[in-house]
Amino acid sequence: MTSAVAQAVAVMTPLCDWLVAHGSSCLELFGFVTGVANVWLVTRQSILSWPLGVLNAVVYLVVFARAGLYSDTGLQVVYFVLSLYGWWHWTRGGAASNVDGAHAPAPLPVTSTSPRLAVLLTGVVLVTWVALAQITSRIPGAALPWLDAVLVAISLVAQYMMTRKLLANWLLWIAVDVVYVGLFVNRGLPLTAVLYTIFLALAIWGYVSWRRSMPTMVSTA
Repeated sequence: MTSAVAQAVAVMTPLCDWLVAHGSSCLELFGFVTGVANVWLVTRQSILSWPLGVLNAVVYLVVFARAGLYSDTGLQVVYFVLSLYGWWHWTRGGAASNVDGAHAPAPLPVTSTSPRLAVLLTGVVLVTWVALAQITSRIPGAALPWLDAVLVAISLVAQYMMTRKLLANWLLWIAVDVVYVGLFVNRGLPLTAVLYTIFLALAIWGYVSWRRSMPTMVSTA
C-alpha cells in the first residue's frame, strides 16, 4: 500500500510541476476530471452524478478563491448544498408505482418549466445578480464582478432546475458555458476553460438526451 502511494506521488509530482509552470495546478486537473464525469452522468440521468457534484464543488471552491472569482467561489457552496438536495430528490423519485407487487418510487421524470415558474426564476436571477455584484465589486482583487455575478446567478437557477429535472436547465447551461470559456481564459485557468468547452458540448447532448426521454411535455408549476 505504501509502495503504491509512493509510486503515485512520484508520477503526479512532475505532472503537477508541469501544470503549475503552465498556469494550472493538479487541483484544477482533479476538478476537470470530476467535473466532466459529473456532467456526463447527469446527461445519463444517473444518481451517481450528485456525489461527484459534491466533491467537484469542494475542489472548485478552492480553485476559484485562488483566482479571485469570489462570486463563483460562493456559488460552489450553493452547488454543494444543491448537490446534496439533488441526490436526495432523485433518490426519492417520482410518483410511487407498484412493480411486481412492491410499492416503490418511480424514477423522477424530466419535465418542462411552467410560465409561472419561469417568471419566478427570472426574478431570482435578477435579484441575485445585482446583490452579488454589489457585494463582490467591493472586495479587493475581485475580477469582473458584474459579469461573474450574472453568470453565477444564472448557474444557480440552472442547478436548481437540474435537481428538479427541468429540461430547460440545459439551455441555461449552454448560454453560461459559452461565456465562461472566455472568462476562464481571461483569468488564466486554461484547464477550466477546456472543461467548460466540454461542458458546453455535454449540455447540448444533455438537452437532446433529456428531451428524447420525455414521453410528453409536462409542465412543473
